Amino acid sequence: MTQAFEMTGGCACGRVRFTARIDSDEAYLCHCRMCQRTTGSVSIAFKNVKQADVRWQGEPDWYDSSPIARRPYCRECGTSLGFQFKEGPNMDLTVAAFDEPGHFRPTSHFGAESIHRAWLNTEGLPETRTDEHQKLVDKWIAATGKMPD
Repeated sequence: MTQAFEMTGGCACGRVRFTARIDSDEAYLCHCRMCQRTTGSVSIAFKNVKQADVRWQGEPDWYDSSPIARRPYCRECGTSLGFQFKEGPNMDLTVAAFDEPGHFRPTSHFGAESIHRAWLNTEGLPETRTDEHQKLVDKWIAATGKMPD
């Protein structure tokens, strides 16, 4: 068991930020169709936390994604920030919304009936770094004078 500590995160535009008390590095991948549709992805990585351990700086917007659950997001940039049952003490925060997502490690899959297996292990596929894609680099430099963080 890791000693609890706080981690920060937020949306792409910075309007919504959060601080969460984290008690382990364990996270999971959800493959359920609701998460696939809501995020537009084949899966989403979540970190389960106690709702009481999350402090919002810039309140998120909430989408009632079903009769039993809702999801925090940013209405300005569209970032998906998590999942929360309407009743219960816990919620999930999206791993990628944390400032340091590399802290977490996947420990399980949920919604296995909807797993797209071809997307689970992509080891061996060609890899291109963002800074090696010259057309993209040129666009960023022209638009902002630098590459994004």
